Amino acid sequence: MTEDLYDDAARERLVEEPPKRVDAPVRTPFERDRARVVHAAASRRLAAKTQVHGPQTDDFVRNRLTHSLEVAQIARDLSRAIGCQPDIAETAALAHDLGHPPFGHNGERVLAELGEACGGFEGNAQTLRLLTRLEAKTEGAGLNLTRATLDACTKYPWPRAAAEEPRGVHADGSPRFVVKFGVYDDDRPVFDWMRRGADGTRQCLEAQVMDLADDVAYSVHDVEDGVVAGRIELTAIDEAAVWQTVRDWYLPDADDGALDKTLAELRTVGSWPGAAYDGSRRSLAALKNLTSDLIGRFCGAVQHATFAESAGPFVRYAGDLVVPEETRLEIAVLKGIAAHYVMRADDRVALMERQRELLAELVALLAHRGPDAMERQFADDWAAAADDAARLRVVIDQVASLTDQSAVAWHAALRGRA
Repeated sequence: MTEDLYDDAARERLVEEPPKRVDAPVRTPFERDRARVVHAAASRRLAAKTQVHGPQTDDFVRNRLTHSLEVAQIARDLSRAIGCQPDIAETAALAHDLGHPPFGHNGERVLAELGEACGGFEGNAQTLRLLTRLEAKTEGAGLNLTRATLDACTKYPWPRAAAEEPRGVHADGSPRFVVKFGVYDDDRPVFDWMRRGADGTRQCLEAQVMDLADDVAYSVHDVEDGVVAGRIELTAIDEAAVWQTVRDWYLPDADDGALDKTLAELRTVGSWPGAAYDGSRRSLAALKNLTSDLIGRFCGAVQHATFAESAGPFVRYAGDLVVPEETRLEIAVLKGIAAHYVMRADDRVALMERQRELLAELVALLAHRGPDAMERQFADDWAAAADDAARLRVVIDQVASLTDQSAVAWHAALRGRA
């Protein structure tokens, strides 16, 4: 059993818990972790947070919760295929977007800029903060997950000071400035506990599975959503424009020849459309078959390459996931198609600008009004804060917890009072 490959350190929790009742269902520590994330308030809020399109724009498109469920399914299947603990990988996938603020990466951009004085903002660092501090389960330890599960949830296992400089541009053409990191300075104690025994900044194997599953899911599903929304036509791709987006956003050194070859390979997938999408059940079924085939293609290639590289076991730091260069390029091409036709569309760029303005005003209003405008738990954090930087972090925590719609409602209510 894969469970036997995880030692006592992997099962350890920050706060020791008493044994469960003898009449309670028998579950492994990692099954308990999964249940805690499923039942977390932050998980429910994902249903009303932007994935690419806003949750209210269409009944078909993904939101952050449905995206997380799809990532979890891919992660569970892949982890089971390579031999690591499926509950750990699935829990990491379910949790991977918990720290995203209203309006997704667009909101992250605002909070990163406004939170500079308290150490910035990053959705993955916010996820760790939620799991270990902000979610209420065990006082002083958040959900009190096991070390192995927490580590698997950590996509960027390093602090801000160790992060690489960002590259590329935002949808509006401005240079990216949000750096990728996984822990704020005031969360270092739990991070250091979690990373005990880890190899530098290397992701554990289960985090690698979660990371790949996330890439696979949004590369495929964002294209699917864009096709159904009428923004992407897979039989008429402007390759020159898309390749520039791929370089701007994902692979700055990719040349046209390699990308041309990659798209040609993708077009050999049997379910790749030969006619324009028309909204019929036949078209919907064909599109769904394409998403299934692409997910199977990517995960199958990674499984084969991983087994070819090592005999395992593929658990924690005993092995690594191997992603073939061809698979990495195919995923990047799909992401580039979605980015060019959806994220860089003029109407979306204009909407994103309005979202940033609203979120910046909301931060300013909350910082001005203080604890009387906050939910009780954040008002308590404000009262306990030692200085202005700590109080700003509380404001950021409060805003990041909101859904898209509640951010709009809070902004309108607070501006009305002002």
